[in-house]
Formats: sequence, structure tokens, C-alpha cells
Amino acid sequence: MLNVFLDDLRPCPKGFQLAKNVSECIHLIKKNKINVLSLDHDLGFGSPSGFEVVKYIVSNKIFPSEIIIHTANPFGRIRMFRLLNRNMPKNVKVVIRPEPLYL
Repeated sequence: MLNVFLDDLRPCPKGFQLAKNVSECIHLIKKNKINVLSLDHDLGFGSPSGFEVVKYIVSNKIFPSEIIIHTANPFGRIRMFRLLNRNMPKNVKVVIRPEPLYL
């Protein structure tokens, strides 16, 4: 099982595979069983957001064991959480853990 960290700026934590954009993240989800999926919302100007990953896992019913929403964007955080909360199985754990940017 793989742990995936979706973020374009923050350093990837130990034990996670980094995905810098939505297409990399979805590719990892398609090819692997995901244990923990940690999501940023804002992935660079003009780039699809982490919300697209949430829509993908919801529409395809491919849920990891745990989802961490680490985005610092409060609007994006609420948007992702609401879609997950309405659609995820009860056994999926969602953690909201905003992380600041260390640039």
C-alpha cells in the first residue's frame, strides 16, 4: 500500500510518494492501492486543484483508508471535506490538518 502526498510546494514527508499535480496523483491512485492520501488544494496558477482528485476518487469510488486535507486554503479545505463527507464510506478516516507553506 502506498501513501501519496499531493503538493506542488511543500516538502514530501517521509513514507509518502510525492505527486506534484493532479495527473500524477490520479496516475498513482489508478496504479496502486492507497493507504493515506494527503491533499493540497492550490497546485499553482492555472493548474487543476486538489478538488479534482477528490472528485475523481468519489466518482470512481476509489477511497484510501485515510485522507488528510493539508491545504492552507480554507475555502478549498471546506470544499474538499464537504464532497468527501457526503460520499465516502464510513470506514474512511478524514483528517483536516492545514500546513503552512515553508518557502
